[in-house]
Amino acid sequence: MSKKHSSPKTKKSEMLDNDMIEVPVDKVASSAPQQKVNLKEFGKTAPFSFSSKNYRLLLIGLGINILGYILMIGGAAEDLNDFDKEAMFSDTRITFAPLLIVAGFVVMAYAIMRKPKSDTESSGKDN
Repeated sequence: MSKKHSSPKTKKSEMLDNDMIEVPVDKVASSAPQQKVNLKEFGKTAPFSFSSKNYRLLLIGLGINILGYILMIGGAAEDLNDFDKEAMFSDTRITFAPLLIVAGFVVMAYAIMRKPKSDTESSGKDN
């Protein structure tokens, strides 16, 4: 039977661990008192993230996107043996429609990022 011999470092670290476990620790800070929030009352007073103008801009951007995609549709030939270069590669389909789609995404991004004005700001401008 062989006994394990531990090095002096392990004995010291074990002693430190045991000392730390046995020493009581005073609390540095107490937890903040928890306030109960009534969700129905909070919902009545909390402002919405989007105002009606944000939703309007979002729908306008969506409409611009849909218009751009509709302008890209087309160019199909009735006869599969005919190739109409002008219908397939028209300026509307190649340049204008993609620009409309990008513009629609820009308008939608602006609608999402735009902060609604608070009631105090809008009432101050009217006076």
